[in-house]
Amino acid sequence: MKPTTETATSKILFVDDDGSLLAGVQRALRRQFDIDIAEGGAAGLEIIKRDGPYAVVVADMQMPGMTGLEFLKRLQALAPDTIRLMLTGNTGQKTAADAVNDGRVFRFLSKPCPANVLVPSLEAALAQYRLVRSERDLLERTLNGSTKVLLDILSVVDPVSFGRSQRLVELMRRFVGAQAQAGSWELELAAMLSPIGYVAIPAPLVAKSWRNAALESTETEALARVPEIGADLIANIPRLETVARIVRYQAKNFDGSGFPADGIAGDEIPLGSRILRVLNDLALLESRKVPLHQAFDQMQKLAGRYDPAVLQAIAADFDFAIKQSPGQVKQIGWSDLREGQRVVADLLTADGVVIAPAETTVSGILIRRIRNIAQLSGIQEPIQIAA
Repeated sequence: MKPTTETATSKILFVDDDGSLLAGVQRALRRQFDIDIAEGGAAGLEIIKRDGPYAVVVADMQMPGMTGLEFLKRLQALAPDTIRLMLTGNTGQKTAADAVNDGRVFRFLSKPCPANVLVPSLEAALAQYRLVRSERDLLERTLNGSTKVLLDILSVVDPVSFGRSQRLVELMRRFVGAQAQAGSWELELAAMLSPIGYVAIPAPLVAKSWRNAALESTETEALARVPEIGADLIANIPRLETVARIVRYQAKNFDGSGFPADGIAGDEIPLGSRILRVLNDLALLESRKVPLHQAFDQMQKLAGRYDPAVLQAIAADFDFAIKQSPGQVKQIGWSDLREGQRVVADLLTADGVVIAPAETTVSGILIRRIRNIAQLSGIQEPIQIAA
C-alpha cells in the first residue's frame, strides 16, 4: 500500500486570456524554466488534467468566462500541492485578500511584473513546492512503515483474521485498479485494516465466528462492534480519518440496516464501505470453498444488503476469474518457504492450530514465526503454495 503522490516536477503553467502576453512570457523564460501556457481558465484546467502535475501555476486575475480566482479555487481541488501565484493589474486590498484566502495564493504580483520580480518569485514557488512534496513524502513513508509494522504484529496476534485480510486486499487492489477509483490508497488501507477491531475480541469467539458456528446473542453483539472498535483505533492515526470512516461502515447494509444503527443508508454510506461490504462477503464465501459464480449468485439474492451498482461492477470485473481454471499447487517443506509466496491451504502446527490461513502471502515475520514453531513444536508438512 502506498498513498498516491504526484510525481516530482518543476513545470510551470501560465494562464492568461492574452495570447500575445503568454507567448512573450514563454519566449522570455523558456531558457530558465519549463514553461507551458494556457489561454483562459478552462483551457488551463484541461492542460493540468492532461499534462499535470505542475509545480507552479501563475494565473491572471481578470479573465473572461472564468476569473483567475475561480480558476485557482478549482485548481486547489484538482491539484492541492501546486503552488499558486496571481498576476493582476488590480492592486486593491480586497482583491489581494480574496486571492490569498480563497485561492490559496502563495504570492500576489502586480501586472505588469518585471523580470527581476517575476523570476525570484517563480524560484521561490518552485522551492516551496519541493518543500511541500518532501514533507508529504516523508509523512507517507512514515505512515507506510508504521502501518506495515502494525499489520505484521497483528498478523501474529490473530493470523486467521489478518491472513484472510490479505485476500481482501488483493480483491480490493484488483477492483480499484480496474475502475481507476480515486483514493485507491485509502481503499487498500481500509481493506488491510478492516479486521483490526478483532484484537478486542477473545480468540475463541473469533475462531467460532470464522467456523460459522451458532452464536449467543451477546457474542453476536460483540462481533457487530468490531468495525466500531477498528474505526476508533484507526482514528488515532493522523491523515487516516477517511480510512477510519470506511472501516466504521464496512458492515452497514445498503438499506440502512446493520451496524452502526444511525439512520445512514444508500449513497450516504461511504463508497469505500459499500465496496468493502461486497468484497468482505466475497472473500468469506471464497474461504469456505464456495466457487465465485455461486458466491455472486448467493449475494445477488440478499436484497438490501449491497449497493446494486457496486455488486454489479465487482461481478463484471471478476467475470474472468469465475471462468478460469484453478492454478497449479506446489508442495514444499517449511524451510523452503520464501517471502512473497502464497499458501493455498491452511498452514498448521503439528497439533492443528492455524498459523496462517489459505491465501496468506508469506511475510518476513511469518517466516520467523514458522521457524520458531517448527523448532519448538513442529509444523505439518508438506506446505501447499501457489506454483
